[in-house]
Amino acid sequence: MDRPQDTSENPNDVVSADDSSPENTNPEDQENPNATLDPPISDSQDESSDPVPDEQPQNTNSNPTEPGPPVRRRRRRKRFFTELIANPSFSKNRRPRISGLAKEMDTEALIAISVGFPVDSLTEEEIEAHVVSRIGGQEQANYIVVRNHILARWRSNVSVWLTREHALESIRAEHKNLVDAAYNFLLEHGYINFGLAPAVKEAKLTSFDGMERANVVIVGAGLAGLVAARQLVSMGFKVVVLEGRTRPGGRVKTRKVKGDGVVAAADLGGSVLTGINGNPLGVLARQMGLPLHKVRDICPLYLPDGKAVDADVDSRVEVSFNKLLDRVCKLRHSMIEEVKSVDVSLGTALEAFRNVYKVAEDSQERMLLNWHLANLEYANASLMANLSMAYWDQDDPYEMGGDHCFIPGGNERFVRALAEDLPIFYGRTVQSISYGIDGVRVYAGGQEFRGDMALCTVPLGVLKKGSIEFVPELPQRKRDAIQRLGYGLLNKVAMLFPYNFWGGEIDTFGHLTEDSSMRGEFFLFYSYSAVSGGPLLVALVAGDAAIKFETISPVESVKRVLNILRGIFHPKGIVVPDPVQAVCTRWGKDCFTYGSYSYVAIGSSGDDYDILAESVGDGRVFFAGEATNKQYPATMHGAFLSGMREAANVLRVARRRSLTLTDKVNNDTDVSDSLIKLFEKPDLSFGSFSALFDPNSNDLGSHALIRVKFHGEKLDSSSLCLYGLITKKQTIQLSELIGDGDRMNLLHRNFGVKLVGRKGLSNIGESLISRIKAAKFNLNIGDEG
Repeated sequence: MDRPQDTSENPNDVVSADDSSPENTNPEDQENPNATLDPPISDSQDESSDPVPDEQPQNTNSNPTEPGPPVRRRRRRKRFFTELIANPSFSKNRRPRISGLAKEMDTEALIAISVGFPVDSLTEEEIEAHVVSRIGGQEQANYIVVRNHILARWRSNVSVWLTREHALESIRAEHKNLVDAAYNFLLEHGYINFGLAPAVKEAKLTSFDGMERANVVIVGAGLAGLVAARQLVSMGFKVVVLEGRTRPGGRVKTRKVKGDGVVAAADLGGSVLTGINGNPLGVLARQMGLPLHKVRDICPLYLPDGKAVDADVDSRVEVSFNKLLDRVCKLRHSMIEEVKSVDVSLGTALEAFRNVYKVAEDSQERMLLNWHLANLEYANASLMANLSMAYWDQDDPYEMGGDHCFIPGGNERFVRALAEDLPIFYGRTVQSISYGIDGVRVYAGGQEFRGDMALCTVPLGVLKKGSIEFVPELPQRKRDAIQRLGYGLLNKVAMLFPYNFWGGEIDTFGHLTEDSSMRGEFFLFYSYSAVSGGPLLVALVAGDAAIKFETISPVESVKRVLNILRGIFHPKGIVVPDPVQAVCTRWGKDCFTYGSYSYVAIGSSGDDYDILAESVGDGRVFFAGEATNKQYPATMHGAFLSGMREAANVLRVARRRSLTLTDKVNNDTDVSDSLIKLFEKPDLSFGSFSALFDPNSNDLGSHALIRVKFHGEKLDSSSLCLYGLITKKQTIQLSELIGDGDRMNLLHRNFGVKLVGRKGLSNIGESLISRIKAAKFNLNIGDEG
């Protein structure tokens, strides 16, 4: 599983070949994490965002030549959750065994599974969309076949716009209603007809009842924000995107490194397309004509002295490591069944079993085990001590199958294409988001942006830091989930060399260390020579080492990497030259992310991803990003899919609100008269204000409906009444002030409430009015009795 990382606006320490000597280290650079060392190499956003040359390397699909032993095929993976926790919903990635289906239908089912649909049931999104009249039964079974057929038909040619008529061509006429339901769902939720093909970009989705579209303010121009913006614009919404950086992409960042006649595209953020089957980024690559380079999983390992690890020892330790994970799975299965609230760290459990079963007691075996643990910390961007034993791999059942691939030229090619023609305001760091029944107000860079709805796509690290103030503050349920979920760190050293000295037959190789506390320091090297356009090598820093890495000067870090490389290749008679340029990332110091990607921490679970994804303010503020995607967290495609999901949710709420407003217009006269009667005996009255409390709750946090009466000679009816929805506690605070002017200031500036007419009240306000009516009606009966 690939994990995206982020870069700050200027997050990267840059060194050149001449900077490797201690005397070239400037003491001030120790204080400044974003320093550029002499000789100066620009790290400005303008230069780092230059388009990478489109010339493609010749070796994008080279066949691997097996190097000499020892060689192991490895893939960073987490496939242990489903092996022992029996939940029918977790079986959806397994091959369906449905007798009597034609081979074509079976193939279509497999395509649907790769995209994330279950084998024989509906998704929660489909249930909410009412795609069938009744859950279960023959209608649902037929719908699934129709849905899979439409999905597979578009996936067979993603460069065309699949029309409803084309979807109907090979399906019997009596199932037209199912075709309509499946087509509308797949279209509106971004499963078909999405992406960057000319036919797709030019099309506008017009099947939305001719409704007037709302205004949406999107916070963040990462993958989630860009995808959501494009989808909403195609639906007819008015969109503005606010981005604190001076570039789009967020945690997807491609840096052009160059010097001495060589140039390469280095992905400093999200890099690998994981599981190309079903991956929407794979669809984008096909539409843009970009070749995919399969990451070959041949990964030789080297000891601290540079010698290759013995193949037999390597194999034995890998088997032992997997057995340890299996035993932990059995333990956690029993704990979940018997004591559901118990959780400990994955690291604690693994170490306990290692001691019990006396695994890796030999020094070389222990180093190998530590390498596997570092690989696991890389997969989760966190220390083993922080990971939940119970749920650290909860996303495994949903993993998209297929090869892991690189995109030649870097993933910023996706970003540039997605950002094209979108109304993005750069350098707008958002300070606060106010929301209420009248809409949203987003404050950024001294400006106020108003809209009907907002979509917040900032990383979990920013939410944890509290960098954005929400008015009113987010519900306690969401704040608790933000604190429970983990947000970790991964760093990289990207080095451009004058030539490739490590060979072109492999894409990865690993290095072991004797210091277990630093097992993640440069433990894995990625070769990008086949895709970057130049001889580029990237060293990964994971776990505890990733944290310490940000306290070390870039010069020292590059020296350590070079010592490792020379220890491996010099004994083979291969000279390791100084790099032409090197870039050290600093994701933890990035004020736009404060880390790399999310993980399930102790005491957390996959449910917290769902809570983060929930909208607030009765459909005013929505949330997207990898940390809101339970199925695909910590991945680029997870961020992409979350943007599509929220675009569909915005559409759903806009439709609901439009229908509600239509009903209000039709019934406005009668309802207004009844509201006047309710306020004849308010629960609290002060100045021009009066309030009605929720009769079903005495909680200070319960809702209250306030009315403000404005008098004036020019008003036709001598007075104008406006309404607002606040809490009982806020109502009492208003009543304690002297003067309507101070009350209005508190209401608008502190509570973030804008008064509206009778027609502007939300569904929550309507429900409150209904409860008040019922309570007062029953009270009147009691008095008369």
